[in-house]
Amino acid sequence: MRIVPLLLGSALLLAACTGRFGPGIAELPASGGWTPLPIGAWVLNDGIEARTMVFCPREACPQQGFASVIAFSGDEAARIEQALQADPARLARLFAKPPASQPGAHKTTRPKGPPKSTTSVSRFEAEGVVGLLVEIAASDGSGKSATTAILHGRESERLVVALAVSPDAATARRDAVSAWRSR
Repeated sequence: MRIVPLLLGSALLLAACTGRFGPGIAELPASGGWTPLPIGAWVLNDGIEARTMVFCPREACPQQGFASVIAFSGDEAARIEQALQADPARLARLFAKPPASQPGAHKTTRPKGPPKSTTSVSRFEAEGVVGLLVEIAASDGSGKSATTAILHGRESERLVVALAVSPDAATARRDAVSAWRSR
């Protein structure tokens, strides 16, 4: 008898999620292991619109990955666009910098010794728009790495950003282009 309330509760939770997933990305289909993530009302900030997000877990894909399309408007769009157009060397320093501690929080100290990772930022072009490739690699010789590819461009008053994260640069670029095409 305990199973009936559990099934009913699960059905209600699933029904509550209906319509809260993005349209997905045609070139990154569910049949290939890609799962749409719920985006309905997840962003509470003005000026940010999540259009779609997909994730491919390690057990479903040869390489774990994430891709999304997000649109920004107003002041947020101007701020993001300015950051994306900055000098790549400056962006690499910003990505490599540890987050600033919050006011009132204890000051964090930087670990001593050589950096545990290296960060590089370069520009690339695809689909007629300029993109950024942010590559982070472990310095310990383990071969661990992650790459974020970001394509961005204006659509009337909105800044549209397609991004993908993958262990290697070629896959991240390919998945970002797929996300860009789905916008």
